[in-house]
Amino acid sequence: MKILIDARMYGLEHSGIGRYLINLIEELIKLGNKEQFVVLLRKKYFDQLNLPSNWKKVLADFRHYTFEEQFILPRIIKKEKPDLVHFPHINFPILYQGMHVITVHDLTMQRQGTDATTLSLPIYYFKRFPFLFAARIGIKSSAAIIAPSKTVKNDISEYYSIDKNKIFVTYEGMTKSFKRDFEDNKSLNVLSNHRLRSGSYFFYVGNAFPYKNLGIVVKAIKKLNTEKGSNVKFAVAGSKDVFKERFQILVKQENAQKYVKILGYVSDEELSVLYKNSTAFIYPSLSEGFGLQGLEAVASGSLVLASDIPVFKEIYENNVLYFNPNDAQSLVEAMKKVMKISSAEKSKILNKAKEFTKKYTWLKMAQETLEVYQKILKG
Repeated sequence: MKILIDARMYGLEHSGIGRYLINLIEELIKLGNKEQFVVLLRKKYFDQLNLPSNWKKVLADFRHYTFEEQFILPRIIKKEKPDLVHFPHINFPILYQGMHVITVHDLTMQRQGTDATTLSLPIYYFKRFPFLFAARIGIKSSAAIIAPSKTVKNDISEYYSIDKNKIFVTYEGMTKSFKRDFEDNKSLNVLSNHRLRSGSYFFYVGNAFPYKNLGIVVKAIKKLNTEKGSNVKFAVAGSKDVFKERFQILVKQENAQKYVKILGYVSDEELSVLYKNSTAFIYPSLSEGFGLQGLEAVASGSLVLASDIPVFKEIYENNVLYFNPNDAQSLVEAMKKVMKISSAEKSKILNKAKEFTKKYTWLKMAQETLEVYQKILKG
């Protein structure tokens, strides 16, 4: 069988989808299947990615959500004559009528609206209908849908009125850099570069879209420090965008500048150190599709405070401390609780939590994805 993967969003600059594609392709190659694979790539990675003999690269050097995606992409796919196409996101070319699988990472764009876009409002509203229309066509016409959690599976089924038997859950995994220890001097250098001290900060990494709910943490960190007379920091890592700028404005409005540190982009190695040396990683989201950062934090040696939304309870089970994401005081109490945990108790909690993270691997995700391909093609 010949399977084509639309990997134009390959690469860490595309955040979660980019990481998903990197690991899907890498692990499918490791599985050593005899099937033929075709990978569509932008020029940046076309020259960098080395593939085995049963894999083929095809240049498709245009962005997602573009005219070219709708009118040129179907022609490129048709030329390759694949038995099945895997679209790793809901940016579906509506003129394509062949058999396909689509990965729906979450329904954030559908449910959150302007809270989930960096576009200006006029451009957002201009693009919104075509986006939703293309997504609906791609999802409804797919042979199968892949979701990263049961929570998203249920959301898709409800939102699009789709039979749950058509939706397959493949949990995501973690990169190995989050599972290894770093030398003390290397950790000290990372902390020193960001002007942080081990155990003196709470941590978050990711974007600052409104549904990420970072405002509740700003209120909580200010309240915590005011009550305790302390100077505990809230360190925020992640690439800058319009929402990070709005977040900075929010911090000023709350008069919490001395408690919040915005670190910008950090590498995976730095990230592992920042996780490990934090008092805890805070995941305050109101909506998510999976929750990879919480697993990375645990694997790196950090305690986790997570909002009590369904997807986090599905993924983390009883291995993190939950709080009400709509109540700053609930988060303050969770922060106080985690600050009182002894080193021995922390080690006990993390040893148990690290054991449970072992079931989330990219290899397992790739194997289950391959099984979806095979199931469809065998009819």
